[in-house]
Amino acid sequence: MSQLLAKDAFLTVVRDTPLVSIDLVVKDAEGKILLGYRKNSPAKGYWFVPGGRICKNETLDQAFARITLTELGIALKRETAILLGLYDHIYTDNFANVEGIGTHYVVMAYAVELSTAALSLPKEQHSDYTWMSATELTQHAYVHPNTQAYV
Repeated sequence: MSQLLAKDAFLTVVRDTPLVSIDLVVKDAEGKILLGYRKNSPAKGYWFVPGGRICKNETLDQAFARITLTELGIALKRETAILLGLYDHIYTDNFANVEGIGTHYVVMAYAVELSTAALSLPKEQHSDYTWMSATELTQHAYVHPNTQAYV
């Protein structure tokens, strides 16, 4: 797996290229979807599904296992998930809040069903978590439109 870039180098990447990422549409036994309240830009101040970037020289399977472990506390195999599709997420801001630099993600969204007891949810990216039905999610003013598109 590749090492993380320094902040300035990563900002150059964000300015000049799209990022490739995986989003996790985690459903419980009742069909409710896990959302985290974003602490960081982009999408700061919105409910959003967990996910993360794919690193250089990291296979999709490696990335999926790492992202599920980091975001959910449990490493999952990609073949246990259902690919929902590919999505563009284009933001006018960036992780460093530098004016004039937007962020473009090409996202692979995967649906997974998990027991809530299996999860160990970190607080680095999200200050709080909630479960919403698809109807609640699509009607909530602070669920990001990119997350609403998954349902």
